[in-house]
Amino acid sequence: MHDMSKKITALSKTTKNREASTVIEVDDIGFSYDLGKTETLKGISMEIPKNQVTALIGPSGCGKSTLLRCLNRMNDLIDTAKITRGAIRILGQDIHAAEVDAIELRKQVGMVFQKYNPFPKSIYDNVAYGLRIQGVKKKSILDEAVERSLRNAALWDEAKDRLKDSALGLSGGQQQRLCIARTIAVRPKVILMDEPCSALDPIATAKVEELMLELRKEFTIVIVTHSMQQASRISDRTAFFYLGELVEYASTSHIFTSPSVKQTEDYISGRFG
Repeated sequence: MHDMSKKITALSKTTKNREASTVIEVDDIGFSYDLGKTETLKGISMEIPKNQVTALIGPSGCGKSTLLRCLNRMNDLIDTAKITRGAIRILGQDIHAAEVDAIELRKQVGMVFQKYNPFPKSIYDNVAYGLRIQGVKKKSILDEAVERSLRNAALWDEAKDRLKDSALGLSGGQQQRLCIARTIAVRPKVILMDEPCSALDPIATAKVEELMLELRKEFTIVIVTHSMQQASRISDRTAFFYLGELVEYASTSHIFTSPSVKQTEDYISGRFG
């Protein structure tokens, strides 16, 4: 298998101008959970820009989480799931090409889940986990990466004196920030977030939201959220999905103040959903 990261490095030299604005291209993607009998996603096309937060919104079952999981091929883990048409390119590379290894892809496209899921290990070992899997053994490198990632996740000051303690002793909000630190430790290009605040209280939610705004300086972020208030607070662009279709995709300010499609306006204003 070709190394996805080498592929991306090579591609970045040849497609630099386009990449300056677009990291992910979703081109007429159709997706089915039942071997193509019914399409959950129906011809989705969108370009996701670099170093911005892109929010996917819409009622339950509209396809937003399905699309998110297509971006790092998490849906490959479901036997009956399949892409029925179209292509997804990340930094110009078709992620379903034969030479792309899904595990390598997931190093470049990290994911933070709805329910925080730290490993039953120490705080330090949680953050260092991905690097160790990649073969990094030198303590000084691991120490530096753990500190950098915890600082980037706004958790260093709270965790620096308890790095050997179990991660399960942290509060829910701290555990979610630890999962973000674990994700960014391997320096992905993209961070996918599937309703990362839905299990958190308002104070912990505010901390994670502040963190996302800081992280977009270094990473491209795609977030699925049920909270329209959250989408309006933290995202640069918003995509509204309904029944497997992309209804409207534009700057967040446009979507929330002057949407072009009445269906978007009805959802934003609470008339349905």
